[in-house]
Amino acid sequence: MKTLKDAKVDDVVVVKRLHGEGPIKRRIMDMGITKGVQIKVRKVAPLGDPIELNVRGYELSVRKADAEMIEVE
Repeated sequence: MKTLKDAKVDDVVVVKRLHGEGPIKRRIMDMGITKGVQIKVRKVAPLGDPIELNVRGYELSVRKADAEMIEVE
């Protein structure tokens, strides 16, 4: 299982599944990250946290812990 945390800079991935429960999953979905959406990894901070993404035409930063809950292909 590959997660968003494993993606490298300039990778374009497609969300396959969201893990997590209740409010955590809802917060991820509210950011526009839903099944089938394309995500481009723009930057990763020096220590790996946070990860800057391009989702649905806008910039978004997510924590490593949240990126681990997003399964991609």
